[in-house]
Order: sequence, then structure tokens, then C-alpha cells
Amino acid sequence: MSDCLFCKIAAGEIPSNKVYEDESVLAFRDINPQAPVHILVIPKAHAADSAAQITAENSAVVARCFEVIAKVAAQEGLKDGFRVITNSGAAAGQTVPHLHFHILAGADMSDKLV
Repeated sequence: MSDCLFCKIAAGEIPSNKVYEDESVLAFRDINPQAPVHILVIPKAHAADSAAQITAENSAVVARCFEVIAKVAAQEGLKDGFRVITNSGAAAGQTVPHLHFHILAGADMSDKLV
């Protein structure tokens, strides 16, 4: 998708602070962190705009994203726990229409939902 911010980041057209990359998934630090650790995990291909568009045909990349989330959490030393969030649609706070997952950690979040 030529206008998609995350597609441009995945293609290397826009720089990012990468923490993990393989042939299908990219993880990078959020430029507007909402926690001391805030990493975005995205499929490199524009498989879906949001979780609302996950289907049997594109769900394998979602599983791969969660495999990467586990790797990144271990790599970052998130032994005390972390939160994984995905927003689906503008009303939920999604600002980039490209399926992605937020890893949040580094602060005690046990007393609040987000």
C-alpha cells in the first residue's frame, strides 16, 4: 500500500529504531512511547488494516507476530511482564491503518487497563 506509514517503514523508506526483523515481521520502538518500553510489531506486508480484517487467509502472519512478540520480550528482558495491545479502528485509538501490535512494559500496569 503506497500511502501506508508502516508499509513505508517496513520497506525502509522511513527510518525506524528496529529491535527485530525477519522476512515477514518487523518490530521497532514507538516514536511516541506510552510506557518506558513501547515497541510496535507489524507484518511487513499489508495483510490487514486492523484486527477486524483478520481472516483464515491472513491469520498465519498474526501467529508469526505473536512468535516475534515472545522473542522481543525475551530479548528486551521483560521478565516482570508486558502488555500486548492492538487497536481496531479510529474509535479504539488506531491511528495507522496497518495491522500492528503494541508491546508495553517497564512500568506497573496492574491497576489500569491501558
